[in-house]
Amino acid sequence: MSRFVDKLPFFDRRASPMEEADDIPRSGLLHLHGGHHHYQHHHQPQTALMAPEPSPPTTKQSSSTLAQLLKRVNEARSDASSPNSSPSHYTIELGGSMPGSIGSESEHASLTGVGVGDGTLLPFVLKFTDLTYSVKQRKKGPCLPALPFRRGDAEPEAPRMKTLLDNISGEAREGEIMAVLGASGSGKSTLIDALANRIRKESLHGSVTLNGESMDNNLLKVISAYVMQDDLLYPMLTVEETLMFSAEFRLPRSLPTKEKKKRVQALIDQLGLRNAANTIIGDEGHRGVSGGERRRVSIGVDIIHDPIVLFLDEPTSGLDSTSAFMVVKVLQRIAQSGSVVVMSIHQPSYRILGLLDRLLFLSRGQTVYYGPPGALSSFFSDFGKPIHDNENPTEFALDLVRELEAMPNGACDLIEHNKSWQKRMGPKMKHADDGNGGKPSLSLQEAISASISRGKLVSGATDGNVTVPSPSSAPASAVAKFANPFWIEMGVLTRRAFLNTKRTPEIFVIRLGAVLITGFILATIFWRLDDSPKGVEERLGFFAIAMSTMFYTCSDALPVFLNERYIFLRETAYNAYRRSSYVLSHTIVGFPSLIVLSLAFAVTTFFAVGLAGGAQGFFFFVAIVLASFWAGSGFATFLSGVVTNVQLGFPVVVSTLAYFLLFSGFFINRDRIPKYWLWFHYASLVKYPYEAVMINEFSDPGRCFVRGVQMFDNTPLSVLPAAIKVRVLRAMSSSLGINIGTATCITTGPDFLKQQAVTDLTKWDCLWITVAWGFLFRILFYVSLLLGSRNKRR
Repeated sequence: MSRFVDKLPFFDRRASPMEEADDIPRSGLLHLHGGHHHYQHHHQPQTALMAPEPSPPTTKQSSSTLAQLLKRVNEARSDASSPNSSPSHYTIELGGSMPGSIGSESEHASLTGVGVGDGTLLPFVLKFTDLTYSVKQRKKGPCLPALPFRRGDAEPEAPRMKTLLDNISGEAREGEIMAVLGASGSGKSTLIDALANRIRKESLHGSVTLNGESMDNNLLKVISAYVMQDDLLYPMLTVEETLMFSAEFRLPRSLPTKEKKKRVQALIDQLGLRNAANTIIGDEGHRGVSGGERRRVSIGVDIIHDPIVLFLDEPTSGLDSTSAFMVVKVLQRIAQSGSVVVMSIHQPSYRILGLLDRLLFLSRGQTVYYGPPGALSSFFSDFGKPIHDNENPTEFALDLVRELEAMPNGACDLIEHNKSWQKRMGPKMKHADDGNGGKPSLSLQEAISASISRGKLVSGATDGNVTVPSPSSAPASAVAKFANPFWIEMGVLTRRAFLNTKRTPEIFVIRLGAVLITGFILATIFWRLDDSPKGVEERLGFFAIAMSTMFYTCSDALPVFLNERYIFLRETAYNAYRRSSYVLSHTIVGFPSLIVLSLAFAVTTFFAVGLAGGAQGFFFFVAIVLASFWAGSGFATFLSGVVTNVQLGFPVVVSTLAYFLLFSGFFINRDRIPKYWLWFHYASLVKYPYEAVMINEFSDPGRCFVRGVQMFDNTPLSVLPAAIKVRVLRAMSSSLGINIGTATCITTGPDFLKQQAVTDLTKWDCLWITVAWGFLFRILFYVSLLLGSRNKRR
């Protein structure tokens, strides 16, 4: 097996679903077991679906473990990038020799670990048994707690549990589409989440197995994909760019960029998006692709790495009949390529019904029907509710279920009828479907081995730290958790973010305009401040307003992550990239704009206000403004990872920054703050840049701010005539024995810093502490992503 895999070209090991036409059956495994019965059960009775008994599979390496088989994925990928790899196209035909195949039938069997014969094989069978899931139901009532009950009163009700899934069982097979149907609130999305391991294990009861073996969470992420109900896409990227970025995330770097582009182009053709390839996705403010095209792009993003198991939550929601049919037609081709497709759907049309292989109807978390679409007529006839001619069977079933749910007993009679009907007809249907009683003909080890030989698993990388447990006693083997190393992910994320920023220049222009307007207003108000006591007070006001404005301006960083939060959750749920890569790329993309904003504000205000320090003072002022932007944007980014919406985030940002300004030392000196609030003074983000610019302005001991009679300014004596002030000065001089004239310096810059209690740190200390705040908040942002993006139900 390993010898065969090592010789296979990376991308051409199988006939890709993206390279097949709609009506061409897939060769190989699926040609034998999945491609022949998609429409038969709609036109023939179930007994006509008999298939020959499968021959027992033979394996050349029966002792191989699952971990060893998965490890070969990495070996195959490593050899894919070798310049000596053959460009030939190989296909695996298990039923006979065909052009393009390798060797004889026996060689095929030994290479893939699959027996050759006339029987139908089931490489992958996803089986779920007795799935039960309940949640606590909040008690409706007044907001205030009830008074203690008196003796004789009824005791308060304990929190009731609401059952969302109640002993749901069934199976989905490779090459087929299993559709979960039901009215709103019936449990369709909950069941999809349960199968996709999006519900915590301690809350979900029952079992979900693939070929009889329980799947580890990390293994499931490698071989599966989940398409959410909402189209979570970047609106300013084109269809081709969206799929290309997904390919760069999910396909390993061992696959050349040229081959990734080929794969994207083939996927565009398969999804029927060629005419919209260069059109942006669009949103409410930008015209883009249609709803059906957007839905197909969402599916394409998650199938670019060709998953073995594909889960979809309402893929046809909000689409017209034609668009919905095209989407399901794409899903049929994906299934025929060798995937297990499980989807929820609200109300399929008659054409869509012809593409489905298994139906699972739910009513308030319970199964009311499970089986092929062709058996719906006989099922409801036995129930005493025959389906009328020319009536859509699914519409009839949903209407009947909704009618029964309105009755006192609900759909209990139909649920019981389904149980008895399954006991009578279940074995016959399983025998008719696969001739093997519904059991997979391949173990999970053999099925994954066959998938590796077809090039199916391409989402892992050549290095990783996820341990996939082996079902045998052999030691576990490390299987990649992410398709690419850290720096590749960061580069792709940075390029995508820069491209989005480039196509929305109005956001930066508005932000720059706000900074320039603020700087212009401050410059005109505090124009050319003099070295007088009033000038000192005005400088303090300018510094406090300027530094706090930096932080308030950064509040616009809050919606940046909130707008793409659910895109991030979707992409990281199945390990498209690391959270740390996202945090670093987010930081890199935002930093250049902070530099421009800092220079714009400094140039607008520094010289106009008449601040001290010359060129050195100017560049330090630029640095502290940049550090303030850095810390402020980090604070807003951190809050965006904690709060869930903008309406909640903005009040938190504004109020917190107000507290920071209050304790910064502008309104009350540090030595006057009560000891129990002193910790908040040191936690204030505004404190450090405020003190830094004060030290930068007042640290020169040769600069005097109060001379002679100016000492009476800002006091009641300031209204006295100048002659009287001079006489008071002479009297003070004679009393103190010190000559105090009108030109005598009373207060220098360092003296003023002592008055303001700005003595514990230097300006460089303040600068580095402000920078450190920015790093700390981005680390906290990363932690918030780790803790807040589990994306699992409780």
